[in-house]
Parts: sequence; C-alpha cells; structure tokens
Amino acid sequence: MPRPDTPGDARVVLSDTDIARALKRIAHEILEANKGASDLILLGIPTRGVILARRLAAIIGEVEGQPCPAGALDITMYRDDLRHQPTRAPMPTSIPGDTVDDKVVVLVDDVLYSGRTVRAALDALADYGRPRAVRLAVLVDRGHRELPIRADHVGKNLPTAHSEKVRVRVLGHDDHESVSIAGGER
Repeated sequence: MPRPDTPGDARVVLSDTDIARALKRIAHEILEANKGASDLILLGIPTRGVILARRLAAIIGEVEGQPCPAGALDITMYRDDLRHQPTRAPMPTSIPGDTVDDKVVVLVDDVLYSGRTVRAALDALADYGRPRAVRLAVLVDRGHRELPIRADHVGKNLPTAHSEKVRVRVLGHDDHESVSIAGGER
C-alpha cells in the first residue's frame, strides 16, 4: 500500500533499509578512492543532498575514527533554468574550513538526471577556490544526461522514462525514507 504522501501509481524502488545500505557502500567507495579521509570535504546540493552528505560524513567518521567535514553548496544563482522556474529560497553555502583549495571535494545529490544541477554546482564551487579533485556521489542515477557528466559513486542506477518522476524522501526533510517512481508508461 502506498504511503499517504506517495501518489497511488508510485512504486517504491528503495526502502529505508536499501538507502542506508547504499549510503554505507558509497561511504566506503569514497574512502577507497581517496585512500582515507584526509583532505576530504563533502558538499551537499540542497535540499536532500545536504542531508545525504551529512549522513555520508557520519559513516566515514565512524569508519575512520575522526570527523569528516560536510557542508552545503547553494547553486540557486548558477542554475540555467531560473527564467523558467520560480526561484527557490537560497540555502546558505557552508564550506567547512572556509576553503576548498587543494581538497578533494565530493559533491553529493539525491538524483542525477540531466546533469545541469551538477554543472551549476561546479560553477558555484569555482567561486570558493580550487579543489585538488572534484567527485560526484548520488543516491540515484536515472540516466537521460544532457551534459557530459557522470557520477563517481552511485547508490542505484535506475533506468527511467522521461515521463516518469523519481521521488526521494529522506529523514531530516521528510517524514520517512524511500525512493519511488511514478508515472510513465507501464
């Protein structure tokens, strides 16, 4: 049975347990790719990316025995669709240590779709310094890229139709956790 706030035709593709498992795997992949947590900063793309970045940082901190810095990167003014969509209330950018210079920055978002949000994040990040490397971690990669962008760390590859909607819910912003798909051809 669908949850009260999930459309009737939506099907859950990741449960709260699946999300927790995917985040743990992504955290371990990040540590392996970086050979530990030194010089690592996780920056979430609002809104749910910030929550996911904090959770990944907590898992990394647990594994490494030391805190992993996590922050938020507001991309509102870097979006290329501002004239087509109403502006969201900006979420303040918070960069741990106030600089990304010579750090490995992992951008974190909930869904990778066209790649335009990530492009905006890369533009915004350039205003804060020059990282040694930038990587991308996403909970869901649904395909349909319009730009040559790919994620380095993916919780779930989820092929979808353009007409389908992927809805991510995470605790801290929503009342439960799940990833569901609604609409499209069946």
